[in-house]
Amino acid sequence: MRARQLVCGIWSLCFMFCLFCIFLHQTTAKRKLKFVSLVFRHGDHTPQEFFPTDKHREIARQQGYGQLTKLGIQQQYELGQYMRRRYSHFLSVVYKQCEIYVQSTDCDHTLMSAQASLAGLYPPTQKKFMLLYLPFSHCPKHKELLRETFATRDFQRQFKHYKQFLKFLATHTGYPLKMLTAERIRKLSDTLQYEDTNNYTLPVWATHGVRTKLMKLSELLLQAEFGIHKQRQKSRLQGGILLKTILKHILDARKPSYHQKMVIYSAHAATIAALQMALNVFNGKLPPHSACHFLELYQEKNGQYTIEMYYRNNTLREPHPLTLPGCKFRCPLERFTHLVSPILVHYWTRECRM
Repeated sequence: MRARQLVCGIWSLCFMFCLFCIFLHQTTAKRKLKFVSLVFRHGDHTPQEFFPTDKHREIARQQGYGQLTKLGIQQQYELGQYMRRRYSHFLSVVYKQCEIYVQSTDCDHTLMSAQASLAGLYPPTQKKFMLLYLPFSHCPKHKELLRETFATRDFQRQFKHYKQFLKFLATHTGYPLKMLTAERIRKLSDTLQYEDTNNYTLPVWATHGVRTKLMKLSELLLQAEFGIHKQRQKSRLQGGILLKTILKHILDARKPSYHQKMVIYSAHAATIAALQMALNVFNGKLPPHSACHFLELYQEKNGQYTIEMYYRNNTLREPHPLTLPGCKFRCPLERFTHLVSPILVHYWTRECRM
């Protein structure tokens, strides 16, 4: 009888010990980072064009148009170093082609930005695609939506403060008024920023107040391109295309056979703005050089997949957490996919038709 009681007691202890081990494993198991997608703006570069009255055109002869500067290389290298610190536990110390994929627009300064960032990520250490060059220009429907946007009361209310300012810019830059498009306004702002940062003498008319107003006008026009009026329709034709590609990588990353850990897109301010407008998390500010939008896929302790988003627009601070409207910061993947589904277009060419 005592032997039977002893055996039962031992089995009970073993059973309790097993339960304890299971509980301990559940409480100590960690969530795992499974995949990361990054979209960043290139670093500081020489002007892509000079306004007709600019007196510093020799820069193009000496350094070339749209070339990454020493400052730009430093900005991107520092971004790569930050990525190494952030993902040191996730990425291999040495570059492995199966782990990481990098894509860039076909511009010298974005290609060089990608290379400089990889040099920081893999010290010491890598193309072109229409996917990242937003806004897409060959979409008639988007052009029609822009015309509608410019006619709205909301846009006109904001834009009326810049009508005389545009005439001022036309007078002093040498551009005809009709040539001051949203893209040219951004390039003009970039040119003046470059000349100011690199200690070139600015035109007398390009005061701090003028440059600030020029930046505000750039931001208004950027919002008009991707939002203000019929934002969802615009997102389906613009930023939603990039988001759909990113989401496909994220969904594929759940498969055991999928070995890629990171996809990096080297692009432009408008690319980040379009993506963030599609996600409804855009802050309305022109993304600065080397700004970076992070999307991270995690597998939680219970096996569920979640997405976290961050925005790094200041190298002196940690990235800002971003929350997709309608979800919590640590957003379940299924919920995330459901919330963005209205802007994921399947027949882009068909929708672009008038």
